[in-house]
Amino acid sequence: VQLQASGGGLVQAGDSLRLSCAATGRTFNGAVMGWLRQSPGKEREFVAGRGWSSSSTIYAESVAGRFTISRDFAKSTVYLQMYNLKPEDTAVYYCAADPRVRPGRAPNEYEYWGQGTQVTVSS
Repeated sequence: VQLQASGGGLVQAGDSLRLSCAATGRTFNGAVMGWLRQSPGKEREFVAGRGWSSSSTIYAESVAGRFTISRDFAKSTVYLQMYNLKPEDTAVYYCAADPRVRPGRAPNEYEYWGQGTQVTVSS
């Protein structure tokens, strides 16, 4: 099983960016996919996650209203559309997946992890 994340980069505050993560080796269509991030010197934190149903979608309070998670089940891909980026959003963003049905907020609730993609937001 591999999760391949892409789409990171260097942007300015207020800009938008979309991250993508494709799963290979198995599909997670009936399970959870999500995004977590880690800044230097900080613990990995939850950003967004969703299961099969869009009603299962949850966001961290810090990104709610600015970030949108979506899934393309035909492509086994999860996206994170980020709007109005702030310098505090700077981090390595990890795609993660887990066989559970509803997303959790703790990193240890995700079994599979991608390699991470760097997002840097300059002020």
